Amino acid sequence: MHKVAISGTGIFTPEEVITNAELVASYNEYAHRQNRLHADAIEAGEREPMAMSSEEFIVKASGIERRHVVSKFGILDPGIMHPVLPERAEDELSLMAEISVKAADKAMKKAGLAAQDVDAVICAASNHERAYPAIAIEVQQALGIKGFAFDMNVACSSATFGIQLASDMIRTGSARAILMVNPEITSGHQEWRDRDCHFIFGDVCTAVVLQRAEEVKSENAYEVLATRCLTEFSNNIRNNNGFLRRTREGHMVDRRDMQFHQEGRKVFKQVVPMVAELMLGHLTEQGIEPQSLSRLWLHQANKGMNDLIGSKVLGREPSREEQPNVLQDYANTSSAGSIIAFSKFSDDLPAGSLGVICSFGAGYSAGSVIVRKI
Repeated sequence: MHKVAISGTGIFTPEEVITNAELVASYNEYAHRQNRLHADAIEAGEREPMAMSSEEFIVKASGIERRHVVSKFGILDPGIMHPVLPERAEDELSLMAEISVKAADKAMKKAGLAAQDVDAVICAASNHERAYPAIAIEVQQALGIKGFAFDMNVACSSATFGIQLASDMIRTGSARAILMVNPEITSGHQEWRDRDCHFIFGDVCTAVVLQRAEEVKSENAYEVLATRCLTEFSNNIRNNNGFLRRTREGHMVDRRDMQFHQEGRKVFKQVVPMVAELMLGHLTEQGIEPQSLSRLWLHQANKGMNDLIGSKVLGREPSREEQPNVLQDYANTSSAGSIIAFSKFSDDLPAGSLGVICSFGAGYSAGSVIVRKI
């Protein structure tokens, strides 16, 4: 059995940014248009008017201040309200593969590895832009990596589940080094016309290189001490879009359930204790006291959730240094959120420092990865 380490991480951040002010302006104009269109039904009490959004509402509800997106065009147009991305020919690199390669280049450079040093590619993301061939195999070819590749999806926990899977393969000798990419184009499944969630998501891609610890070249590597995953079925976060959609009458029309939708209050109430118990149980299992942790790199969905989970795990309110947040600048980037936090806020810790990478989301799913700075 081999010890495993995270030896490199990389982030591709789209250049285009949507501020809360821009988002509120476009959404409110859309809402005004819908209220005018259905004025008679609203006046007759047959339809509720669409409520307006505000910057204050968004920050209070989530802590999000802005988000990066692949393309602002369409999202901010009250007549469109979704991204408009040009179709690519089948012999062109797909969008998910393109941003994966950009993030992977950074991670592999940080790890000091070339294509010939990597044995496998995992594309772990909450949405994939096509059914097949796998995005991971496309990334593998674009980077010139031999071996094997595959896609996986556990929604917002895809990255931590991917780390567990890669770690297990490296430990048992199936691979010496594995590249995991998390291309999250969440703007595509976001419902920008829904006040309760129109501010939640942003686009990004992260990449993680895992390899045998004894072969690490990086100066800022972390040994993966233990991984633990948990799933419990829930419909409180759901997206009904899929390849069987056209087989069902009426499902090809513009339907709300074909985009991300959730019961936010139920999610908060149920997921927070589930994640805190997972992390505390995992630490106990490994004989690690929560007080010995230097950092928590949590899924970046909601500041209130993170603050409460951190308090339950540490037994006190965590400092900003102990539990860094990035959602104010990135919003919820699904599986990539905890990896952004880890990538940006891990190099400064001294050797021997302990921390936990944790994600949670639809499924429900939750993943805990305990790491120690080498």
